[in-house]
Amino acid sequence: MAGMLNIGLSALNVAQSQLSTTSHNIANAGTDGFTRQRVIQTTLDPLFTGTGFFGQGTKVAGVTRAYSQFLENQVQFADNRRAEYAAYNAQISQLNNLFADPSVGLSATLDSFFAGVQAVAANPTSVATRQALISTGESLVARFQSLDQRVDEVRQGVEGQIGVTIDQINLYARSIADMNQRIVLAQSAGAAAPVNDLLDQRNQLVTELNRLVKVNVVPDSQGALSVFIGTGQTLVIGQTPSTLKVVPSTNDPQRSAVALVGSSGAETELSEKLLTGGELGGMFAFRRESLDPTQNQLGLIAVSLASAFNEQHKLGVDLDGILGQDFFKLPAIRVQPTDAASLSYDAAALGQLTAADYRLSFDGTDYTLTNLSSGNAATVAVGDSFEGLRIDALSLAAGGTALIRPTRHAAGDIAMAISDTRKVAAGNPVAASLAAANTGSLNVSAVVVSSVAGMDVLPASPDGRPDFASIGLSWSANTLAVPAGFTLTSGNPPAADNTYNPVTDGAGKTFEIAAPGGFSFRFTLTGAPADGDSFAFAPNAGGVADNRNANLLGALQTTKLLFEAGGAGGTVLPTATLGEAYAQMVSRVGNKTREVQINEQAQDALLAQASDAREALSGVNLDEEAANLVRYQQSYQAAGQVMSVAQRLFDELIAIGR
Repeated sequence: MAGMLNIGLSALNVAQSQLSTTSHNIANAGTDGFTRQRVIQTTLDPLFTGTGFFGQGTKVAGVTRAYSQFLENQVQFADNRRAEYAAYNAQISQLNNLFADPSVGLSATLDSFFAGVQAVAANPTSVATRQALISTGESLVARFQSLDQRVDEVRQGVEGQIGVTIDQINLYARSIADMNQRIVLAQSAGAAAPVNDLLDQRNQLVTELNRLVKVNVVPDSQGALSVFIGTGQTLVIGQTPSTLKVVPSTNDPQRSAVALVGSSGAETELSEKLLTGGELGGMFAFRRESLDPTQNQLGLIAVSLASAFNEQHKLGVDLDGILGQDFFKLPAIRVQPTDAASLSYDAAALGQLTAADYRLSFDGTDYTLTNLSSGNAATVAVGDSFEGLRIDALSLAAGGTALIRPTRHAAGDIAMAISDTRKVAAGNPVAASLAAANTGSLNVSAVVVSSVAGMDVLPASPDGRPDFASIGLSWSANTLAVPAGFTLTSGNPPAADNTYNPVTDGAGKTFEIAAPGGFSFRFTLTGAPADGDSFAFAPNAGGVADNRNANLLGALQTTKLLFEAGGAGGTVLPTATLGEAYAQMVSRVGNKTREVQINEQAQDALLAQASDAREALSGVNLDEEAANLVRYQQSYQAAGQVMSVAQRLFDELIAIGR
């Protein structure tokens, strides 16, 4: 009877364990990271008798999780990538909304500015149109500044979020280390049975950490997990967590970097390209791939506009007959450290200017300037020009480096240089005239100034007015007579040429004349001159009703100024207008936004698939657990009946003995 009673008792205990485990599953059906548990039931060792082995009942061999590391790895990989794209999308959507909105973008303001230029060209004597041009110029500058400020706000948000994310990573690292300690102690205190709930909690911590940065985990023999990031940098070893810290980047002190703090307190900066995946990887990728290039290209457009407009404006004369000055204030090129070098924009190589950052290095003998985007590098010295940058001063120590950002903050630093309506240089400083005694049909037109160097030649009155002596030319026998010291060229590439044949050139031939003082200009001859016919060029008395330079200023809207590329015959020509460059920037941001959104949607689908596969194994099915509850309840009741029968039989034996 005792054997039967013990068998019933063992069954009762197992059924009670199964009921408890099932109840635990039901209670935690909504708990994040909980893995369904089940009781492993086995038989007790049988008892041998002369007639065979008799069973002694059942026992609980253990409580296990319905867990698959393979499925968990799939979920974590998909979740890590999803979190990366989600963080990227949240940030780049701000840029996309900013630049794609016509009411706050640059296109409308740029069109309005050049409409103001055209209005001056149409009515150069009107003070009202000149004031409107200055006002639209101020609006354009303000729009550049506001766009740059908004991009800076996005940048500050990213930098702040990086700091918050690092704090969260450190918190999870400490929590995982503490959980390792609890698990090791719990499992060493018993029969090394798995501590299921603690394992679930630790696994959930790893899952949350994995959403922040890609991690690799390695279990040890005691049940603790070691967590690694990047290319094997230690975040948690057993029960000891490491600490990450946000520090200023060694390459750019204004930029956040992540350092691993060692046990001695030493800080080792980690390359942001190593910290991939998760929210941190998404923010680093956004900052590197989208934010920096977008702000740089916005600055490139601002610099290209200001430089080209200034150069053309300085080739004209204002209402007082004074040579034009800068219309915009070009921003200073930022160098870190500031005393390492001084650079300026090379207006003659404007199309070579890129939206890249540069590194200047000095090995003790040579200075090297390297484009950090393309890798192009050149040995430079003071006075040299490289990719649209002119080297004005160099002062690095041997082995030193400097970071140069020609366009990063240019849109925010650009400003207006004039406010006086009389200073708008709409006129041309050179006027052409034909001799009254000419008998042929010679005509001179399209006078376009290339350089004004030396036009203000009177030492007694350096007032900025073109006061060069009149330049007379005459034609005879298909040859142009040019004053001594002047050179005449034509063609592309230009070559010395003072011939004009009315038969072949009568429809128009363009020449360029260069003065000994340095200034030069182009002009076009048409018609059939007679021998001895002459013409002359003299300073324009005043730019009051002259709109020739204003027309050239307006033409900059459709002139290709940016992104030089190779052309036919080995020529190198700009390939994009200001509007096209801005449209390209907007398109790139929009395309990248769409790409990231598609990738996020794809990862959402992959995560759902991986999660469904894991839940099919590890998730709690309430219907199944309810059925188990009934089944184990019946087992419990049956075990009780076994014990009740054993008790009655025992009572019967006692009664017989009496």
